Amino acid sequence: MISFAKSRGTIILIVGHVTKDGQIAGPRVLEHMVDTVLYFEGERGHQYRILRSVKNRFGGTDEIGVFEMTGMGLAEVSNPSQLFLSDRSAEVAGSAVFAGIEGSRPVLVEIQALVASSSAANPRRAVVGWDSGRLAMVLAVLDARCGLGLSSSDIYLNVAGGLKVGEPAADLAVAAALVSSLSGVPVPAETVIFGEISLSGDVRPVTQAEARLKEAAKLGFSRALVPANTKAGGNNLKLNSCGRLQDLVSVFADGEMV
Repeated sequence: MISFAKSRGTIILIVGHVTKDGQIAGPRVLEHMVDTVLYFEGERGHQYRILRSVKNRFGGTDEIGVFEMTGMGLAEVSNPSQLFLSDRSAEVAGSAVFAGIEGSRPVLVEIQALVASSSAANPRRAVVGWDSGRLAMVLAVLDARCGLGLSSSDIYLNVAGGLKVGEPAADLAVAAALVSSLSGVPVPAETVIFGEISLSGDVRPVTQAEARLKEAAKLGFSRALVPANTKAGGNNLKLNSCGRLQDLVSVFADGEMV
């Protein structure tokens, strides 16, 4: 097929399925032979579908296209951030808006968390749309550095809209949603959050901060909780710096996040 495509100058599309682990079924050599690998992702209960590039021999990877399932078929979504946040409720404890980057595109999504008391010996951990190992790390840092005692609680985490978030920049938004659920204090609806959490409890800067803030300002957000030394880039956003995870916890401990 490769010889045919090169001799005729045509494009060949090979459609396959993935395993339960999310990997392409069959010999992995097929991935190395082709020029581009595209994943068509989506949850059964959501109307959104995401076309994600995980390999591109002639361009950037991790680019996404967002589509909506309609009666006329798939329709392109020109502004995914607005779509993912369209059904978001007003200030509710356990919800935080994360300003992420998918490929070269800034995308805002809602991260929902629920902390519930548990009497089981092994509390439940349910994660949808994020890495469960990353959640375990954030919980461990919140326990060890901030003394929240989350290890004995059931934890439920969900990325709304069916999007799968993979970058560490979501750490701070996840932590904010968890602490918000635990304290009962909502994150202000006009606030976006991003930042990477280290094992020491420090909040580290992330890449493309200006693009994230620009997208947030375009959608009407007025403030951002960001790592220290992050610049607004003329987006007229009020920045609240967070150098350590304890700073985040202390804000919610006061009973109101301002």
